[in-house]
Amino acid sequence: MRWIHWLAIGALSLTLTACATSPTGRQQLTLVSDDQLNQMGAEAFEQYQQELPKADAASQRYAQCIADALIDALPAEQQRAQDWQIRVFESEQANAFALPGGYMGVNTGLLSIAETQGQLATVIGHEMGHVLARHANERVSTQTATQLGLSVLSSASGMQGPAGEQMMGALGLGAQFGVLLPFSRRHESEADVIGLRLMAEAGFDPRESVTLWENMQAAGGGAQPPTWMSTHPSQGQRMAGLQANMDDALERYEQARQAGRTPNCPRP
Repeated sequence: MRWIHWLAIGALSLTLTACATSPTGRQQLTLVSDDQLNQMGAEAFEQYQQELPKADAASQRYAQCIADALIDALPAEQQRAQDWQIRVFESEQANAFALPGGYMGVNTGLLSIAETQGQLATVIGHEMGHVLARHANERVSTQTATQLGLSVLSSASGMQGPAGEQMMGALGLGAQFGVLLPFSRRHESEADVIGLRLMAEAGFDPRESVTLWENMQAAGGGAQPPTWMSTHPSQGQRMAGLQANMDDALERYEQARQAGRTPNCPRP
């Protein structure tokens, strides 16, 4: 079993040398090439545009106007680091997404819930937060490290046969609910904070972020799964997190307004 010992040391060394820091100062594990992920993001975005129905031109201009205001508020190096693009797709689902490389999509179903430019800026800023924080890289890296750890544990303990498979299945569930889902919820909360700062720096009223989630809550209807089983924090947790960072966001908002940042994106 000596090879397992050295494999574990190698995995630990790889982990220690692949640490990065998110925009909020959180330590991250990033094992994957950003260039590779960005290329995959570009390919997936192109496929989405071919397969999904596009919204009308007015909706696209509206989302583009808001995205441009948010991008303009970024430091120059962050503007250049991604191929920032956004598309609006025709779908009743109130959803949005971001891909590595800065590629974003918003569904028209979300436009009926996000009633103002500030509320839509909350959504787009959140998606940009995922990109800026390299969450896709961290997610892939965490899954890779978790799978490696389970494989090493399985080999080291000699778990073979049906009993071993049952035990590894239980450990896999433990990793899912104890590591991967909490990371996903942490990413969502972090993207909320980054998006809140960004929308304020772009001149959008950050208080609109809480109103958006009140609208989402009103439109949601049915019960949500327990937070520990979900990839997202509860809506109440999200609003509480936004409120906790609101004083800082309002200061950034006032500074942006004084600097002449007053976005005006007509709603279609």
